[in-house]
Amino acid sequence: MPGPEAAGADRLSNVLDRIWYGGSPLRWLLAPLSALFWLVSSVRRRAYRWGLLRSVRLPVAVLVVGNLSTGGTGKTPLVIWLASHLQALGHRPGILSRGYGGTSTAYPRLVAPDSDPAVVGDEPLLLSQRAGCPVAVDPDRARAGQWLLQERGCDVLIADDGLQHYRLARDLEIVVIDGQRRLGNGWVLPAGPLRETPSRLHSVDLVVVNGDARPGELAMRLAPSDLVAVKDPAVRRPLATLGGQAVHAIAGIGNPERFFGLLRGQGAVVEARAFPDHHPFSAQDIEPPGDAPVIMTEKDAVKCERFAGVRHWMLPVEAVPDPLFVERLDRRLTELLDG
Repeated sequence: MPGPEAAGADRLSNVLDRIWYGGSPLRWLLAPLSALFWLVSSVRRRAYRWGLLRSVRLPVAVLVVGNLSTGGTGKTPLVIWLASHLQALGHRPGILSRGYGGTSTAYPRLVAPDSDPAVVGDEPLLLSQRAGCPVAVDPDRARAGQWLLQERGCDVLIADDGLQHYRLARDLEIVVIDGQRRLGNGWVLPAGPLRETPSRLHSVDLVVVNGDARPGELAMRLAPSDLVAVKDPAVRRPLATLGGQAVHAIAGIGNPERFFGLLRGQGAVVEARAFPDHHPFSAQDIEPPGDAPVIMTEKDAVKCERFAGVRHWMLPVEAVPDPLFVERLDRRLTELLDG
């Protein structure tokens, strides 16, 4: 069972979900704070636009992949896909991340595949393991970008979750939306899930929806692969073997229900346990009663490798963008990188 701190965070997460996505009238109590948040964020963005605050322009193209809402949208798999796509085109990409949840005090910091997730953050570590290119964490992503250019010879940079990091000038903005939860109630924090108002979508280059796209949007789906043993990634198990089997599913991600639904869609009988996003897992968290398999996301698995056992499996997913997205992206990349 989770400790009291995790249980408290879980209850808070459930309350916010009801406010943000369930139409709870409690949002009106938070409306004054949302108005203040909107005012501060709007003034900050205009300060960069008008030159009152200075953005750093790097000598290579900077591609931002971000979202308007807090929580999971499928952004990380798209960043991995984008890094692979750029490498296939003959480029040397590097990835910039804030390193949310990490405890490092020395920046910029290169993330190695065996870095400690408690130090560098879970998403940067997953990116380092999967993207096949240098990943640097730094709250100042412009500084991290300069370091990657000098120390790793990158010729294009991907800013992960960098949409609101206006200190770093960008050449292409991609926003990812969760096709199930969309933009919630459409309000900014804390009465809603948004970091910026929905009108911000009109100024980005590409809007990608993890699910069914609407007019003006581009679709993407997440394709699961075989299950992989957390303790030994060389050991795999076909996902189809879950049909009719009882499993424990744990997830400390922004939208855990999407993960649970994916497993149920494979015929698994799921006992689900959601943790707060970026939860610092302990061995106790991933040892539910019984001997049924325990299945988790890749992002959670990087924090559980050192104490996982033979019953623990992770489910990797791959971003599969719509061909129209690839076509529009490649056209823009040609202008930026080869023009």
